[in-house]
Amino acid sequence: MRSDGHLTIGVEEEYLIVDPASRAVRPGADAVASAAAKRLGEERVGDEITRFQVEARTRPHTGLGQLAEDVREMRRTVAGAAAQQGLAVVSSGSPVLGDVLPLPVTPEPRYARSLEVFRALDDEQCAGACHVHIGLDDRALAVEVSNHLRPWLPVLVSLTANSPFWAGRDTGYASWRTLSWARWPVAGPPPYFESVAHFEDLVGRLRASGAVMDSGGLYWDVRPSSHVPTLEVRVADALMTADETVVYAALVRALVETALRGVAAGERVPDPAPEVLRAAYWRAARDGLSGHGFDVRSARLRPAGDLAGLLYAHVRPALERSGDLRNVRGAWARLLSHGTGAHRQRSAHRRRARFEDVVDDLIAAVTSEP
Repeated sequence: MRSDGHLTIGVEEEYLIVDPASRAVRPGADAVASAAAKRLGEERVGDEITRFQVEARTRPHTGLGQLAEDVREMRRTVAGAAAQQGLAVVSSGSPVLGDVLPLPVTPEPRYARSLEVFRALDDEQCAGACHVHIGLDDRALAVEVSNHLRPWLPVLVSLTANSPFWAGRDTGYASWRTLSWARWPVAGPPPYFESVAHFEDLVGRLRASGAVMDSGGLYWDVRPSSHVPTLEVRVADALMTADETVVYAALVRALVETALRGVAAGERVPDPAPEVLRAAYWRAARDGLSGHGFDVRSARLRPAGDLAGLLYAHVRPALERSGDLRNVRGAWARLLSHGTGAHRQRSAHRRRARFEDVVDDLIAAVTSEP
């Protein structure tokens, strides 16, 4: 789906609700979502499996500036709704503090069914992600684009890592959420699809196995959306700031636009073995941008910053064509200079060895400006 020559772009963000006094996660999603929906509309705010989480969605946009305004308004609104309840929200891939078990499950039939089917896998569902929707209503084309995106997914993991802590402990990873999700039967990097028929056949088999409850249960990090005519990229942790969310969304759109040109030109795309791609995910989730990543093309370790530079060079022509480069350049420089959310969370903890300081920084970052 194109408008004015550009692919439309939209964002979903999952926020965690915290008590601003204890800084622990608190189950208040129903009240926060209800208050936020009065301003944003019910179609733009929703619940998740736990009452620790609330999800908000932008409208679809073609201009990056419009998207940025929408993300900031959305964050201000949800943060304000939480404040009305004596609560706060953070944009983080994992809960920094608080007892997450027993899980306060949102009382909906689908979530009850998930607990019945997946059992203890749901215990670490108290997490936050950022999903980017790119307007693409041709499912066959979306599957081909997915193939082109696969080799870049570990780099996106490293760029968006923002879940180093889990309930009062340092996991040793930059993106613990990525590792937590990897345990699910249908999650992480998608397979290489030979055709849309291959995609549909595989989905049918997975549903028959019981590993997927419904079309929304395909937790691959790239998938044709089950409810809107888009390609959905789900690889990122919830990002600390609106600035980071917008630059990430711009990179995703540029990757898709670059892939579309490659598909049209008949370019052969690398098809790393699933085991190699998952190993690259593991390395990216562990090191973020601070260490090394595994280059699936050359099959060797490289500094994560170098791999990020390769991605940037790959999509720069698309950013220039869309006019997004002037908006992305500064945010990209800030990311490389200040580090990922995971790096900044750990820096906050090092100040006084207090997890409360991490949560305070996360609360402030929700509505911060560049």
